[in-house]
Amino acid sequence: MKKIFLLFFAAMLVLSSCKVFRSSIMLKTPKDFNYDKLVDSLSRADYRLAANDVLSFRVYTNEGFKMVDMATAQNNINNIPTIDARIETDGSARLPLVGVVDLKGLTVIEAEKLLEDKYSVFYKKPYINLRITNKRVIVFPGQSGMAKVLSINNNNTTILEALALAGGLSEDGKAYKIKLIRNTPGMPAKIYLMDLSRIDGLAAGNTQVQAYDVIYVEPRYRPIRTFSSEVAPLLTLLTTFLILYSLLIRR
Repeated sequence: MKKIFLLFFAAMLVLSSCKVFRSSIMLKTPKDFNYDKLVDSLSRADYRLAANDVLSFRVYTNEGFKMVDMATAQNNINNIPTIDARIETDGSARLPLVGVVDLKGLTVIEAEKLLEDKYSVFYKKPYINLRITNKRVIVFPGQSGMAKVLSINNNNTTILEALALAGGLSEDGKAYKIKLIRNTPGMPAKIYLMDLSRIDGLAAGNTQVQAYDVIYVEPRYRPIRTFSSEVAPLLTLLTTFLILYSLLIRR
């Protein structure tokens, strides 16, 4: 009887390991993990165009004071065509009139200046207004089933704004342990640790998000809730097993 109980208890301990109890926690880092250093320039870092980015822009002439309908070449302030393009794997995009243009690695402002130069062959003092239409950020607010993929329309959206768009931190989220995982194409991922539980973390919270960023709020571990939801069923199973075993040996 004691051997059976000890065997069952050992199995219960194995099942109650961290991988079973806290199996929903993602993107774990060891205690001695060296996070990338948060610097002031990070909050001002601009996203650089990469393969598969979808662009949308309009061309104006006379530095934007006079608008041009590129489809009909007629001046029409209410009918400004939008040009959509995708950056190919080689970093180039095929655009009307100017043909193939290499845009990979440029910031939005740099790409606008380059396109203004390209379209200056056809228009007088062209003005370009460009944005990335498939820019998105993944936010895990600290609770299972609450993750969101956000479409970011503004180029200067911050960490705080992205968290607000996702509904804010969950009740179980650790405001003092927020990971920003920056995935830059062709480079190793950068992982930054942010503490937004204090006003001192405002500078980190104002960091601009970039396409394909992951904002992960580590969830708080609640042992009592875990015990009631995961250990209690094991104890019930053990009790049932012992009752059945005692009934069998009495026969």
